[in-house]
Amino acid sequence: MPGLNRVQIIGNLGADPHQKETSKGTKVTTFSVAVNHYWRGEDGKTNKRTDWISAEAWGKMSEICVRLLEKGSLVYLEGELRTDRYEKDGETKYFTKIVVQRLQKLDPSEKEKEEPEVTEIADASPEDE
Repeated sequence: MPGLNRVQIIGNLGADPHQKETSKGTKVTTFSVAVNHYWRGEDGKTNKRTDWISAEAWGKMSEICVRLLEKGSLVYLEGELRTDRYEKDGETKYFTKIVVQRLQKLDPSEKEKEEPEVTEIADASPEDE
């Protein structure tokens, strides 16, 4: 049976997106999204927890993110979870992020010009480096 790897979040960007190019010239944009969770405690007070979710977008989706998004933007993201690993001080570290395949900006801003509200890119996955 095939597996399923799909995640959806709605949250606010914590900072402006950061774009760079790979050695092959492919553009990749990284950013983080704050997702707030609220609940009422036994004492009746409202509590809040913020989860910071890392995201990256590749190719045309990368360019769209840089053009449309900015710190504070409210966004809907859909994509797949990807876990990278790296070595630091002889220890293996793991880093999980969303690879964005679909994006919808939920609040208008000055950056929005003629771009459609919903953008879906079929080939939004990174190239093999």
